Amino acid sequence: MLPSDAKIISVDDHVIEHSRVWLDRLPSKYQDVAPRIERAEDGNDWWIYEGQQAGNFALNAVAGKDPKEFGLDPRSFDDMLPGCYRIEDRIKDMDREGVWAQLCFPNMAGFAGTVFAKSKDLELGRLCVQAYNDFIIDEWCAYDPARQIPLVMVPWWDVEATVKEIYRTAEKGAKSFTFVELPHRLGLPSWHTDHWDPVLAAAQETDMTISLHFGSGGSPDVSPEGGTKNFTVAISLFGLNSMSALAELLLSPVFHKFPKLKIALSEGGIGWIPYMLERIDYVWERHRWYNDVNREVRPSDLFRKHIFGCFISDRHGIESRHAIGVDNIMFESDYPHSDSNWPNTRELLAQALADVPDDEARKMVELNARRVYNFPDEAAVAA
Repeated sequence: MLPSDAKIISVDDHVIEHSRVWLDRLPSKYQDVAPRIERAEDGNDWWIYEGQQAGNFALNAVAGKDPKEFGLDPRSFDDMLPGCYRIEDRIKDMDREGVWAQLCFPNMAGFAGTVFAKSKDLELGRLCVQAYNDFIIDEWCAYDPARQIPLVMVPWWDVEATVKEIYRTAEKGAKSFTFVELPHRLGLPSWHTDHWDPVLAAAQETDMTISLHFGSGGSPDVSPEGGTKNFTVAISLFGLNSMSALAELLLSPVFHKFPKLKIALSEGGIGWIPYMLERIDYVWERHRWYNDVNREVRPSDLFRKHIFGCFISDRHGIESRHAIGVDNIMFESDYPHSDSNWPNTRELLAQALADVPDDEARKMVELNARRVYNFPDEAAVAA
């Protein structure tokens, strides 16, 4: 069961950036094209970037609302909890739902900064990434460092700039960076090439976990109805991206070249992992002899050393925790997105873990996250 003194750590939450994040940090010559909030005539707020609408909040800021109020319609800052965008209120919301610490992904630019990758001026895009990272480290996480795990973006369209940003932010205290889960779907080299080796080497040297949030590497194929009128299909299939990333990575040279690398499959769920590991191992056993794949190390063994999944509500995954590996499972609350159970997170998590031994539950809700993200409990260390 969930120990009463467990400090729950969520490894996938989201920050709704306030309106001054980029205006306060970019050089003055970029003020006219910097990301900014403009209120439309209908009263909804839009991000404007390089003179064009670049997104709205919709399902990304619905914590505390009845699901009957959900929808893809635009929203405004007035129509969301202050904890979405103000760190002092976020801490209060965390206290209310019983979550001790969070790792937050960006919002305006997408889970891995895809909006900036499509910039007309890629140098501006790089500076926007850097400005966001300074905000998340120096403002958001600095407010209470024991309660926020610094996750940053990188300008992944430029490998050299990405490596520089990894080292720069690691020096400032970053613990992880978000990255596209399936780069080949975006027209970039795949995990099977050596294109990303400098990035992977930097991640390994700085001990920064790479966080691959579902949906950051292209959306799964859905019918026209599933992608528009019936968004339930697309949402239901997002975990397929994590499954694809798992297969790509385990059957690539990545972990053989970088034996200390850690990768988190963020918001991908865990119930599917036992089958995928079984299937990948089966395929590897039968087809390794004529394919360009390592023939000595079983893929499932690589998984348990290098890859970590997380769950929100996943009964099958919890029941299959030993097939997955208790040490490879973490928890997420997804605040303030539509999967979030705020403010009932701790209560529902306790129910889900009712039949799980205390030591295993503590690993999944706290200790694994501390290890994977190099985020020690300062109070425990001091004691």
